[in-house]
Amino acid sequence: MGHEADCKFSNNPYMMAFGAVQIFLSLIPNFHKLTWLSTIAAITSFGYAFIGSGLSLAIVAQGKGEPTSLSGIKVGPGLSSEDKMWKIFSALGNIALASSFATVVYDIMDTLKSCPPENQQMKKANVLGITTMTILFLLCGGLGYAAFGDHTPGNILTGFGFYEPFWLVALGNVCIVIHIVGAYQLMAQPLFRVVEMGANIMWPHSDFINKEHSFKLGSLTFSFNSFRLVWRTIFVIVATIVAMAMPFFNEFLALLGAIGFWPLIVFFPIQMHIAQKSIKRISFKWFMLQLLSLICLLVSLVAAVGSIRGIAQNINKYKIFQYKQ
Repeated sequence: MGHEADCKFSNNPYMMAFGAVQIFLSLIPNFHKLTWLSTIAAITSFGYAFIGSGLSLAIVAQGKGEPTSLSGIKVGPGLSSEDKMWKIFSALGNIALASSFATVVYDIMDTLKSCPPENQQMKKANVLGITTMTILFLLCGGLGYAAFGDHTPGNILTGFGFYEPFWLVALGNVCIVIHIVGAYQLMAQPLFRVVEMGANIMWPHSDFINKEHSFKLGSLTFSFNSFRLVWRTIFVIVATIVAMAMPFFNEFLALLGAIGFWPLIVFFPIQMHIAQKSIKRISFKWFMLQLLSLICLLVSLVAAVGSIRGIAQNINKYKIFQYKQ
């Protein structure tokens, strides 16, 4: 009974409900129409980060924190040096995933007014946003580690790190759910747009792909596109089924981060910068940019290998759609 009681339940109903919500939101045609959702998601991200940091700080202030070290979990009977190395590689993938916001910047710029210039607005927004979130989440991660030490859960709010006050922990979890709902759309909408633009280029005369249909519901008018309806719905359903079948949260996040980090966040922006600024080949600046790209490629590769190994290990613990205790 109590905190040590056995806790077994299925996440599948919650994942199905989450998928149903995402199908509805995914059918909203334009990225800028989701501004309200991204604003709420940003606010809730501050909410759960502050709650996690505050509860961790309370534990540390009470003298109940766990001993920590700069090198992290100690190598010993429960952890070999090889396993620790793989965990570090997987963690690099999780960190790389945080950089994936850069792929959304272009869509955000498309929604801005031309005056003042878009590049000036985005530069200020990036500096302010990145600085704030870096400080906030480093604070959350550092205090969480100080509170739980080597036993820090992957998510200090959902990993049974805290139990009381119950209402505050529950509020933090609500913030996480709302944030993930918005984050899903924030990351999926650019993919939706790329696929639909590609289909439009390939089949410009297809009514199935290009024709918009409208209907009225009372005083409200709604529009839908057949291709958008079918392809986005299938995408969300497949993603939901995969999540239900293999819910390796941290490992899959690390793999996604590793896959997208180098090509989308580093390589293409660097090549565009070189072309825009007409940087000469073999010059010092060109060499340093290529060195940065190479280092980030290596980070992506080791992160991908580490996350794939983590997924392979966890497959042995899972039955399809059901966790094996």
